[in-house]
Amino acid sequence: MRALHGVFPYLVSPIDAEGRVMREVLARLVEHLIAAGVHGLTPLGSTGEFAYLTPAQKLAVVETVVEAAAGRVPVIAGVAATTTAEALALARAAMACGADGIMATLEAYFPIPDEGIEAYFTAVAAAVDGPVVLYTNPHFQRADLSLPLIRRLSRVPNIRYIKDASTNTGRLLSILTETEGRMQVFAASSHIPACVMLIGGVGWMAGPACLVPRQSVALYERARAGDWAGAMALQRDLWAVNQAFARYNLAACVKAGLDLQGFPVGDPVPPQAALDPEARAELRHILDAAGALT
Repeated sequence: MRALHGVFPYLVSPIDAEGRVMREVLARLVEHLIAAGVHGLTPLGSTGEFAYLTPAQKLAVVETVVEAAAGRVPVIAGVAATTTAEALALARAAMACGADGIMATLEAYFPIPDEGIEAYFTAVAAAVDGPVVLYTNPHFQRADLSLPLIRRLSRVPNIRYIKDASTNTGRLLSILTETEGRMQVFAASSHIPACVMLIGGVGWMAGPACLVPRQSVALYERARAGDWAGAMALQRDLWAVNQAFARYNLAACVKAGLDLQGFPVGDPVPPQAALDPEARAELRHILDAAGALT
């Protein structure tokens, strides 16, 4: 089981008007990102619009990414469900497609107590033979992960990572302290990745990395080398990209940016809306300033 680290872009899910996955453009995006030096790929994260896709569409996305990656970088497929049974089915199917591991999310309509959340993630981990990344985002989820629960889950052998999108960098330090080396932390784009690396993070999983992969890898490498001044200089240059994602729909923003870069990935799945012309113009300006439109 190889260790995960570095920049893992959250991939978009290109879906055409008939609901088909546009495999060719997705495979071309995968090739582009690997050539840019990313360390792994995460289909079906938030940027991948997992909440809006059918099971067949989800598996088509994972299958396409796995085939295009061809073992060159690990593919960690997102698995999110409201029921344990559905999560187990998706996790097993993603691994059968060739995914190297799972990023597990619990969607919840009704509040779930810690015991239920623990049982959900433990069952998902038991269903796969690869690493499991826990994903928690209190802005969108009713079932957040408490620190005592994270500590207990860190003792499950293949639950080795967590991506926490709470925007609370202090919480990440608490997670690292509480889990005593058993669990590694990936930052979200809502954090400042250079700072997360400084406190012991191993990288970040984020949608913006699809648009600025080379710049993200350069930032990671400087942080890993301990060049914190250089890392922060790059971080400041990239922060405007993150701020754009805070203002607009995530998938709409990434898809519009990729279209500007020559990847016709289509619009977000309805009822989400595409960026309007004014927002698209602003995004073009931001990407151009970041050197992402050359």
